[in-house]
Amino acid sequence: MFEFISELSRWAIPVILLVVPLVAVLRGVKVYETFVEGAEAGFATAVKTIPYLVAMMVAISIFRASGAMEVLVASLSPLLGFVGLPAEVLPHAIMRPLSGGAALGIASDIVKTYGPDSFLGRLVSTMQGSCDTTFYVLTLYFGSVGIRKYRYSVLLGLVADFTTLVASVFIVSTLF
Repeated sequence: MFEFISELSRWAIPVILLVVPLVAVLRGVKVYETFVEGAEAGFATAVKTIPYLVAMMVAISIFRASGAMEVLVASLSPLLGFVGLPAEVLPHAIMRPLSGGAALGIASDIVKTYGPDSFLGRLVSTMQGSCDTTFYVLTLYFGSVGIRKYRYSVLLGLVADFTTLVASVFIVSTLF
């Protein structure tokens, strides 16, 4: 079964890249012109999102470079130990809603330090794969389409991130 899924996933993208233009030609769509129009629209969207992306990256850099992350981790360590969450994963839990790349860097450091089969390695891997970058999504995607009133999006995103943290600790503790 695993070999079948591996072989299927290996051929999925080339087949899609072949089938989509073929179906478009059969329907009479001008494939190249449509592709160029889509690429122009995608480029315009990418340019429009740059200010939001730069603002978020600067804020993250200031947060990490100022030492605020270490202060926050040190101040919350006693509470985290009480609930069974290792303090080593707190930087990842804080950074994951902000930036997927920064969280991945922290996760890689934890896996390198403690090993992929350690509790911390499994916990941070589970967290990395099961939550989203709430503020990144809100900043970039909402900003690119002009949504200014987020309403409950921030609150619900943070609740989802916290739920992921609690569920990851529970699942990894239970299974491993």
